[in-house]
Amino acid sequence: MKRKEFIQNTAAATAFLSLGGLSALSLKPAEKHITILHTNDVHSHIEPFGPDEGRNANLGGVARRASLIESIRQENPNTLLLDAGDIFQGTPYFNFYGGELEFKLMSKLKYDAATLGNHDFDNGIEGLYAQLPHADFDFVISNYDFSNTIMDGKTRDYRVFNKDGVKIGVFGLGIELQGLVNDKLFKETRYLDPVEMATEVSSKLKNEENCDLVICLSHLGYEYKSNKISDVKLARATENIDLIIGGHTHTFLEKPSVETNKAGKKVLVNQVGCYGLYLGRVDFFLDSQNNIKADGAKVAVR
Repeated sequence: MKRKEFIQNTAAATAFLSLGGLSALSLKPAEKHITILHTNDVHSHIEPFGPDEGRNANLGGVARRASLIESIRQENPNTLLLDAGDIFQGTPYFNFYGGELEFKLMSKLKYDAATLGNHDFDNGIEGLYAQLPHADFDFVISNYDFSNTIMDGKTRDYRVFNKDGVKIGVFGLGIELQGLVNDKLFKETRYLDPVEMATEVSSKLKNEENCDLVICLSHLGYEYKSNKISDVKLARATENIDLIIGGHTHTFLEKPSVETNKAGKKVLVNQVGCYGLYLGRVDFFLDSQNNIKADGAKVAVR
């Protein structure tokens, strides 16, 4: 995608957001620029939607997403590519290949990390485990205890990436599988309280790993009318997360919503619907003291 087209597609998000209660920063060439690209709930959609698919017509497709991602990486090499779960289930590609194709294509797109969604257990925990050799990226999830399962040791609580001297901590949270997934599929996987785990892991990333940015890959869902834990509630209940990249509820946000955390600081929450129709983009700008400013939007994959 040409730069002009990209700018037009991101025109919906023109205002910059100051994080951490900081005053607005002037953008200078010397500032460090980190780009976060993300997907969620792709659900095995490999090919683009056809011309007769209503509002989704001519959108999506892995090949188009690859071209868009590559153009952004050329624009800014300090880019991370992340996924918030439900990679599996939704087209015959999953029924036939069992997730092998999805993981291989994500590896070719050079995803840096992903978390797990409930549909990633649709072939059972053994089916998920069997496809892991095809994934050249890490799965991060801190609130699933796989100790007594075949997945023990196959995921990580978090990853720390270094881009242009900026340390970026990425951790994951999954939704409670009980009631969504047959017990026989996830077996002895234990669900841990997501707020407690997010508090613990984000504190470790900020205070022990000295991360400048902390990102949560969440498959909890954006927001509910009930008291069920969601990304919005998570943002308000914690204090060390800068960005929550969500999934599960297939929520289309034109640009990230802004929540206030326990410490009175701003947290961005973003989600880009489903099926690979859009690519989420959040740009962070850090000054010499690593004060943060951010901008975000969804970009149509066409």
